Amino acid sequence: MDAPSGGAGPVAGALPRRVHAGYALGSLATGAFGTVPGLLLLPYLTDTLGVAAGAAALLVLLPKAWDVLVNPVAGRISDRTRSRWGARRPYLLVAGLALGVLFAAIFAAPFGAGPAAGAYVAVAFLATATAFAFFQVPYVAMPAELTDDYAERTRLMSWRIAVLALAILVSGAVAPLVRDAGGGGLPGHRWMGLFVAGLIVLGAVGAFLGTRSAPGGTVAESEPTLRAQLAVVAGNRPFRALLVCFVVQSAGVATVLAGVNYFAEQILRDPGGGPTILFACFVAPALLVMPLWTRVGARVGKLAALVAASLIFAAGALALVAAPVLPALAVYPLVALIGVGYAGQQVFALAMLPDCIAYDTARTGRRQAGVFTGVWTAGETFGLALGPGIFGLVLQLTGYVSSDTGTAATQSDTARLGILIGFTVLPALLVGLAVLFLRPYDLTSARLAAEPDPTPHTHPADHAVVVGDESR
Repeated sequence: MDAPSGGAGPVAGALPRRVHAGYALGSLATGAFGTVPGLLLLPYLTDTLGVAAGAAALLVLLPKAWDVLVNPVAGRISDRTRSRWGARRPYLLVAGLALGVLFAAIFAAPFGAGPAAGAYVAVAFLATATAFAFFQVPYVAMPAELTDDYAERTRLMSWRIAVLALAILVSGAVAPLVRDAGGGGLPGHRWMGLFVAGLIVLGAVGAFLGTRSAPGGTVAESEPTLRAQLAVVAGNRPFRALLVCFVVQSAGVATVLAGVNYFAEQILRDPGGGPTILFACFVAPALLVMPLWTRVGARVGKLAALVAASLIFAAGALALVAAPVLPALAVYPLVALIGVGYAGQQVFALAMLPDCIAYDTARTGRRQAGVFTGVWTAGETFGLALGPGIFGLVLQLTGYVSSDTGTAATQSDTARLGILIGFTVLPALLVGLAVLFLRPYDLTSARLAAEPDPTPHTHPADHAVVVGDESR
């Protein structure tokens, strides 16, 4: 007898706490990979490998832009997967382990510094981004299949974002310390790569094991072709509005991450502890304010809470324009204010995504969470890659001087102005103005409850990708 293809269907009420915690562990992997390349890869290229800022920006952007093509394919494959572990969980383990190994390879530097080293980083980053697509897309698809409850999705996302914030804090704040403790330069970056790879593997294995008893979606009928599925996604107006907003905001968040080291060294004049303190101020508030944001969302709704969080982020970033004339004690609280906005922006956008997927399922009776999350993560990945690309372009245009010594070169006032604008004005505009794209979004708990609930048409074996032994 075949094993169930995806486990039991989603439950209507609260999930066990062990499922919350188990699912959230996957954010160790997504947080580490989403943070460290955006934080350290551009400085690694410009200040250790000696790659020009403009070329470095392209090397950071293009491999992740590749995910725009790969992610929807990964989603379609996971939608059609059958195994005794469910449709999504096999990818958490296999792709997660591959992601860890390939991440360490990015910073292995087998060719030393120079053009060959830059080309190697591009190829290794491309392979890592591909592995990440096959981990992230199934992972993000799971909440829509774990529960049918509107409020429970917010609670599930609160757990995930809390662990995500912890992962970002640990990977972003500790990774530079590991690099410096390893001697900086090429050796230090190799040790840092191994450290982050360990975090990724821990998160992937933890999520795989932690969700083993969780309910999951069944292999149901979907559109017959990827093109038809993408057409359905494009026709979901709430999803389309949320996606565009989140992609633009991801680019804004990524410009902040890309600029941390440059801002600390050139604006605050604190290349030692400055990056770690800045990063801690940015991420630590998420761990403290997450319960508050959950209550705010319950009171005013997810959409209004997302708008409020985005405007808080933008206000804090704009205020940082005054950083060159402010004491450090005034700069760090402003960065913490940005972090408060970031926490809310992440939790509500990610809590609204399963609502969009549930809305589509209610309308069509088709299980296509993987394709929706494939498009979503493709957009998010592109936005996170676009941020460093934009920041690198600003550096190039304002005359930033690269170095192959492992230490930043002395920069002109114009280059320092470019760093300031890239770290403050650009992210404020991207995150703040992106809320205008949310005007067509109209999903509420009442509207979702009013949608019909057709039973999906299941195809136990048709067109499925079989993973694992199902004969037991």
